[in-house]
Amino acid sequence: MTLTDDRQFPAGTRRSGWCTPAWQAAEQPVVFPGSEGEAGVVARDLGDFLWLLADGCGPYEAAAPYGADRTSRPDEALTAVTVRCAPDARSTAVAVVERAAEEFPGFDDMITELCR
Repeated sequence: MTLTDDRQFPAGTRRSGWCTPAWQAAEQPVVFPGSEGEAGVVARDLGDFLWLLADGCGPYEAAAPYGADRTSRPDEALTAVTVRCAPDARSTAVAVVERAAEEFPGFDDMITELCR
């Protein structure tokens, strides 16, 4: 990933943007920035993110490194939408999170460094 923008606002809030070599928006990683400093790549792309949600897992649970409950709880309505939007990416939430962590292993460290 390449950092493309990093700004600190007067109240101390930071906003950063980055891009991967894939420039299409649907191919960019999906990231969860939590209010208590937690952060993580939760899906490699939009298709994976839709399958994460369809399997009953939210972005907070996906980004939580320890003790996260990622038990499969498929949601019928979300699955129906996801099958239409990302039929080739069918996956469980656990597999989505594992692939995202493998593809972007240094993300947490990069965010921590930006926030110092």
